[in-house]
Amino acid sequence: MLDAEVRHAEDGILWKMAEDAPAQIEKALTFALTAEQQPFRQIWQVADDDGWIGGVVHSMLLPVPPIYAGSSGEPGLILPDSYTAPDAPDGTVNALLVAAEKALQEAGARIILSSYVAGGDWRAAFEGTGYDPLTLYLSRTDLDDQGTPSNIRQATEDDVAGIVMRSAENLQVLFDIDPFWEIHPEANPRFSAWMTRSLTLRDRDMMVMGASGELEGYIIAQPASRLHFPPAHDITETGVIDDYYHPELADPARLRDGGEGATALLRAAEAAFAKRGMGATFVVCPAGWQSKIEMLEESGYETAMIWSIKR
Repeated sequence: MLDAEVRHAEDGILWKMAEDAPAQIEKALTFALTAEQQPFRQIWQVADDDGWIGGVVHSMLLPVPPIYAGSSGEPGLILPDSYTAPDAPDGTVNALLVAAEKALQEAGARIILSSYVAGGDWRAAFEGTGYDPLTLYLSRTDLDDQGTPSNIRQATEDDVAGIVMRSAENLQVLFDIDPFWEIHPEANPRFSAWMTRSLTLRDRDMMVMGASGELEGYIIAQPASRLHFPPAHDITETGVIDDYYHPELADPARLRDGGEGATALLRAAEAAFAKRGMGATFVVCPAGWQSKIEMLEESGYETAMIWSIKR
């Protein structure tokens, strides 16, 4: 709860507290420690000072999305709900970090990732031990329904091929930025199957620009998940944008044509979130994709969370 309150103080809308936050934390922790069937491996470790818990670190083995090759196996991820009490002994953060890295390596992780929202000691520990920013999560919490731009429409099954084509371009940009995003040989058919299924899901908006045969870009506005938000937070009014691409973003260093088309897609997603009663959006963006970061910042977004990598 203390950890969640630190995030809430950073941004009370994005990191909104659940009304029953203590119960949600206990439920999630009990499941992680006792359930026989789990979707992924979680590890919880505590700093125990003669029976007094001065800190906790939470980590997991991160499943590799099916469009990525994952030749290094599942990365280890140190989650943002890691925390040390203000009066914990000096060196507690670093001790927890070392313990988490060791546990993840023993579990098979060859690559370690960390996530950071708030808490200067944790950021200093990550930066001081060789972690470099990999992914930024940029947020905006002043959404309003300004309407969908006229050149943006809802996707149909006829658009799946065009979305996959543009997704392939997006994946190549990602790989060129960092080989961490190694493309799976079957990425296109796998993504096509997922897009076809996504069209049947009522909790998201899939929007495109251009005719089906000449699709210019796409964006998917979907609900937030627990991967990015610890259980103390209410995520019912937060949306996430991950699958998103327009050729204006093709050069990671320079935005083309002022990002007019890419910005229109972004505004369409924001309008879709607003219509669903959401007040915050979270956009996933590689730390090396400067043109996309520039476009997002010009659109009112600020970095809310950082994932870093230690190879």
